[in-house]
Amino acid sequence: MSLGDEIRGHLPFLRRYARALTGSQQHGDNFVHTTLEVIVAAPDEFHAGNDTRVDLYRNFHRIWESAFIEDGEGDDEQDPVIRAAGQRLARITPLGRQMLLLTALEGFSVEETATITGTDDATVESLLTEAIADIDREARTSVLIIEDEPLIAMELEQIVRELGHEVAGIATTHSDAVAAFENSEAGLVLADIQLADGSSGIDAVQDILAIAPVPTIFVTAFPERLLTGHCVEPTFLISKPFRDNTVRAAISQSLLFTPQLAA
Repeated sequence: MSLGDEIRGHLPFLRRYARALTGSQQHGDNFVHTTLEVIVAAPDEFHAGNDTRVDLYRNFHRIWESAFIEDGEGDDEQDPVIRAAGQRLARITPLGRQMLLLTALEGFSVEETATITGTDDATVESLLTEAIADIDREARTSVLIIEDEPLIAMELEQIVRELGHEVAGIATTHSDAVAAFENSEAGLVLADIQLADGSSGIDAVQDILAIAPVPTIFVTAFPERLLTGHCVEPTFLISKPFRDNTVRAAISQSLLFTPQLAA
């Protein structure tokens, strides 16, 4: 099997991780593209172990770490939303934030995360604890849930409330979702892709974003379909079935890039 074949199946999920890490589809996909260019230029340096997925994320980490360090302060031309998020992130160890996403969103073990980040298990566990504590102190918001499966909607509602957020409402169709958003002060949207009446959660979110630019997290059983890198796709995406800490990490991360919460 060629190196390209080894890597191909893992790329959608690396894009998911990169987008969540940067708060931007464009910036995240650019990091992934740069990582692939580096791998192509030096394929013999790719493998460090026997796990292709771990090696892929390890190579990505090297690119991210370099760019993060070189991203100097005082960039007057930087997007104000990204700059505000960066100021907010100053209170969270960047490496700890990355470790949280690696474990909660991508499902890596502590040991695998240590390999990816070039640290050790004790460091990972310590920084994870710090990152979670810092995030748990952040501002709360009101969340609109767009989900047509009652049990999943109830589960999401419970997780949202346990995190200290309010639930603005639960909608099961496109039209209900837009109406619920207009009649609430939702600061974040959790949206399924396929809704009860055959309508699209993506279309509902597009109409909601035309009203107000709120962060959105899509929940889907088929994440690969929205992680191709070929068109406009979600920045934040979690897979069904999900775990509580996955939703927690996605919500916290998405709110870091929200202007009104990043002051």
